[in-house]
Amino acid sequence: MTSPGELERTLRENLRGEIDFGAAARALTTMDASNYRRVPVGVVAPRDADDVAAALTVCAEAGVPVLPRGGGTSIAGQATGVGVVLDLTRHMNTLVSVDPEARTAVVHPGLVLDRLRDAVRPYGLTFGPDPSTHSRCTLGGMIGNNACGAHSVAWGTTADNVTELAVTTYGGTSHRIGTGWAGAPDGLRELITGHLGPLRTGMPPGFSRRISGYGGLDALLPEHGVQVARAFCGSEGTLGVVTEAVVRLVETPRAPVLAVLGYADESAAAEAAAGLLPHGPLTVEGMAQDLVGDTAARLPRGGAWLFVEMPDEGAARALLRAADAVDRALVTDPAEQRALWRIREDAAGTATRMPDGGMAWPGWEDCAVPPARLGAYLREFRALLAAHGLRGSPYGHFGEGCVHVRIDFDLVSAPGIARFRTFSEELADLVVAHGGSLSGEHGDGQARAELLPKMYGPDLIRLFGAYKDVWDPAGGMNPGTLVRPARLDENLRFAVLPATPFAGEIARCVGVAKCRTTDPGGASVMCPSYRVTGEERHSTRGRARLLHEMLAGEIVTDGWRSTEVAEALDLCLACKGCRSDCPVGVDMATYKAEFLHHHWAGRIRPLSHYTLGGLPDWLRLIARLRAAGAVNALARRVPVPGLDRERGGRLPELAREPFTRWWARQPDPAKGASGPDRASGSGGAVTLWPDTFTQYLNPSAGRAATQVLRAAGLSVQVPTAGRVCCGLTYVSTGRLDRARTVLRRTLDTLGEPAGPVVVLEPSCAAALRADLPALLPDDPRAARLAGAVRTFAETLEEYAPAWRPPHLDRKVVGQTHCHQHAVLGDGPDRRLRERAGLTGELSGGCCGLAGNFGFEPGHHEVSVACAEEQLLPALRAAPPDALIQADGFSCRTQIAQLGGARARHLAELLAEGL
Repeated sequence: MTSPGELERTLRENLRGEIDFGAAARALTTMDASNYRRVPVGVVAPRDADDVAAALTVCAEAGVPVLPRGGGTSIAGQATGVGVVLDLTRHMNTLVSVDPEARTAVVHPGLVLDRLRDAVRPYGLTFGPDPSTHSRCTLGGMIGNNACGAHSVAWGTTADNVTELAVTTYGGTSHRIGTGWAGAPDGLRELITGHLGPLRTGMPPGFSRRISGYGGLDALLPEHGVQVARAFCGSEGTLGVVTEAVVRLVETPRAPVLAVLGYADESAAAEAAAGLLPHGPLTVEGMAQDLVGDTAARLPRGGAWLFVEMPDEGAARALLRAADAVDRALVTDPAEQRALWRIREDAAGTATRMPDGGMAWPGWEDCAVPPARLGAYLREFRALLAAHGLRGSPYGHFGEGCVHVRIDFDLVSAPGIARFRTFSEELADLVVAHGGSLSGEHGDGQARAELLPKMYGPDLIRLFGAYKDVWDPAGGMNPGTLVRPARLDENLRFAVLPATPFAGEIARCVGVAKCRTTDPGGASVMCPSYRVTGEERHSTRGRARLLHEMLAGEIVTDGWRSTEVAEALDLCLACKGCRSDCPVGVDMATYKAEFLHHHWAGRIRPLSHYTLGGLPDWLRLIARLRAAGAVNALARRVPVPGLDRERGGRLPELAREPFTRWWARQPDPAKGASGPDRASGSGGAVTLWPDTFTQYLNPSAGRAATQVLRAAGLSVQVPTAGRVCCGLTYVSTGRLDRARTVLRRTLDTLGEPAGPVVVLEPSCAAALRADLPALLPDDPRAARLAGAVRTFAETLEEYAPAWRPPHLDRKVVGQTHCHQHAVLGDGPDRRLRERAGLTGELSGGCCGLAGNFGFEPGHHEVSVACAEEQLLPALRAAPPDALIQADGFSCRTQIAQLGGARARHLAELLAEGL
């Protein structure tokens, strides 16, 4: 076999696309969304079909396997491989053409499904199959897995919606296949005509979700029209590489309506699903209480639910009348429909988290049985789980008998892995006993291919092998998948990780890749740097994969000193968006802090870690010296060391009078005295936190909050400034030991707070609520303080519910702080704005400044691009008299520097109206 170095050189000589055999590229493609991990030799991003052919020719001559890869969201391990990975998303991602009259589109394999749907929406058309990963899965990956999605009840699988495929095989030969034998590889026709009997009588009884193995092989029968392209779908990259596809489009219902039906339990819902099919539903999706959780309050009564989408309101009302459900609801509002569908779309991630905080894993994600058998199958499935001491929350496409579930397997210890194997074998037997398919839409991969003989028997398994050999006689296409497969308990991704808490956190990323969407996504924040660069290493998943490989030590070999990980994390804004937007709660900001803590241990850090990371210390010293004016004057002339020159190399101006100095000068109405720790007002006591930004940079927010809180009848106390700090800047620069010291001093100074602790700066409130107890888990004071933290709006809602704010009657624009979105929530803020007559929505996403990020050298371009996603366009579109709100100091600074406008804290807006 050719050496990796020689292979890389030959590929570079023959291709125009990118060839990367470096550690980072390989580390990013060791895993998909499954439990498996295999290390490739390199990654190739072909520019076109000619590049694909050249790569397949070079690799075949070198005897190196090839794996085509799209979004990498496969959950059975079929998108992992040991040879060359073809990344078809970087260049081969275009929509070639659309024919609205014929209702067809020509697509390249790396095109993301949602981009196709967006392009054909103006014609009233869509692509029928719609997996929950529609915002990041590719058409090539859907063809490889024969993906289905929620609407397959109406529009079928991907195989039902593909008419032609351009395929290049291992060795570089090109084929154009559709219906009929034209374009098929030599020997295929003879193979099929020689095995008509087994294909006609040996295949399991057909139903819509028989996806396992080469389950579409009977499409080659003459009575089925010799559909070569259809039979190719679902081959999981084992036959060749799709370079172009002609797909069918379907008409989009103009006003679909969602009927939500509540049932006593899961079995009742499952048994009812098949009976709804004669009503012509577009979807029949099922889920039970253990998956829905607290969201059940928004649903009709019941312990399990069917989400049934109907083409119009009349059809939906007829369904409601006919359905034998405990309770029912009709949802016509598109926004409410989208909110309910998000519960279902996030299920692949939310089902990974058990109620007690444990994790559940894929592996048996999408078995399917004939819909009429679903209720009985689910009862036996639950019993099998219990017999093995396992837990999982089934959900999925009940109308087609396809059930998704993630199970809390122990995939680390030898006994746990043995139980995983035994359970897998018994579950395969159960599925087959019900006439089902081991895979109902996501493919078999390594998770189930070993068990295919249980479903198909030895004769068909031999035929499958012969079918692959016709297409791929050298066996170079994704070997070990479907035919002559690897064992289901080999190559588990957890085996390479050390037994540490940090490794356990990194393993949380299951690869569903919600972070890879390129749409701003309204209120969603994750992942701003990926949306700017489009590079996998800048997605939350990509960074988690690099950290995984750093801990494994096989590809990334320099541990915590890894330059690959450092470079990927450099553009992480630490926005914490992934903490809330990632379905499994990956918290990359925390992981980045931990990495920086180890990466720079015992070394001189970047200058920005001392200037920006030590900002509270510097600002406290300047205030003590009463040197704010002199520092401001100097900063206007001399750039601050360690700050980005494109921002002028300077911080915002320091306030001449810190907030607590102003506070100390105020007379105490109750005592006729003044001092830093006295209260005023007639209501309950609150502690107003003098965060660094309010204290030294924007004390007007603190003064305004004091005024509003007193107007609401609350007594205000302010702790000694300079002795209390949330430690945010030390955490964000990975100076965790210093952060712990600062937080212990804070707890010593604060004592037991009187009532809620009102924190005006969202990033500081998030640090106290989340980072404080995580950094000092053994100090009970940390948990108490975290529990006492309230935002400004939360305080007024909880402790002054009868207070009526001034009615401002103005439109408001601005930015919701990303840490507020991710950690604190903004429901009370929305309600307070509504009560104050402030109309409109604040921008979602991230402002792009993100604390120290936007001030650090090399980050300016990304920082501006993040602001251009939502914030700056919203400001430009706002009416001239609109108020601009941004509770985060970073957001206000970004608005001032890039938008040329003054934003204010909500407290300031209310104070002006008093």
